[in-house]
Amino acid sequence: MRSNSWVFPPADSADEHGIVGIGADLEPDTILSAYAQGLFPMPLDPDGPIAWWSPDPRAVLPIDMHVSRSLKKSMRRFHFTMNTAFVEVMTACANPEREHGWIDSQILRAYTRLHELGWAHSVETRNADGELVGGVYGIGLGRMFAGESMFHTETDASKAALVHLTNVLDAAGVVLFDVQWMTPHLSTLGAIDLSRSEYLRRLEEAVNNDPVL
Repeated sequence: MRSNSWVFPPADSADEHGIVGIGADLEPDTILSAYAQGLFPMPLDPDGPIAWWSPDPRAVLPIDMHVSRSLKKSMRRFHFTMNTAFVEVMTACANPEREHGWIDSQILRAYTRLHELGWAHSVETRNADGELVGGVYGIGLGRMFAGESMFHTETDASKAALVHLTNVLDAAGVVLFDVQWMTPHLSTLGAIDLSRSEYLRRLEEAVNNDPVL
């Protein structure tokens, strides 16, 4: 990869919406540099300008996330793979019929490239027939993982993927699982909000380590 030629404003300079700046590019080094500084890209409009975000508060998921008995039971219906269908998972997450969809063609290309370089990862949930019925993808950097999006076509398939992913992250030594914004879905799994300053403190400790994924 080439060295990053962009200089991002500090994460704590974000406006009231959490936007630090608009522009730059989606080259691998640009995206990785942004994550290391507490930022992530999301277009303002499909295939439109890229905004760089630093929400306050910032949602994180405990590595030892709570798993209900019903979800544990549901997980027995599935089996899991990792990094075997990254593009398929991203494409399903990018389904334009989904509410609040934000994954456009430029994001899909950029993260596929990061996957090819070993930085972006997916967990796939498969049913008894081997069909892809859920999944989650994100970026691993040092001992931090940034979950980007997930999908399901069968009940609990995305939650199951998330549980499997946390098990993988725990075994690898990841200490910070960033999920960006709190949602009711993530709240049921034990996600918590951190202040931006606390998130950045934990992030600095996490990324100043060799990659573990």
